[in-house]
Amino acid sequence: QVQLVESGGGLVQAGGSLRLSCAASGRTFSIYAMGWFRQAPGKERNLVAAVTRSGGSTYYVNSVKGRFTISRDNAKNTVYLQMNSLKPEDTAVYYCAARLSFNVVTTASMYDYWGQGTQVTVSS
Repeated sequence: QVQLVESGGGLVQAGGSLRLSCAASGRTFSIYAMGWFRQAPGKERNLVAAVTRSGGSTYYVNSVKGRFTISRDNAKNTVYLQMNSLKPEDTAVYYCAARLSFNVVTTASMYDYWGQGTQVTVSS
């Protein structure tokens, strides 16, 4: 079992930055591939970024490439999502997720554990 708790969401103006954190507890964090997803009202939950369990490889959806950075600190059992140049269309609830995997995982249904989500609102 892994418990995930997100933090760092909030209200920010367009062009601003936020850093989301996802703290994990339970089983050894370093054996899990991690992902950040987001879900806007009335829309599906979609992958934003993912990272391998070592942190050596990452994946980004096209709409956030060059603006968002996913990273992890296995010593602190935490994965981060640095979000820069935020746009109103980035507004959503952001979730972190974990899967027991060596590789990057891009499909939501393949993740085993989810956090409760943190709201990110970007005003224009």
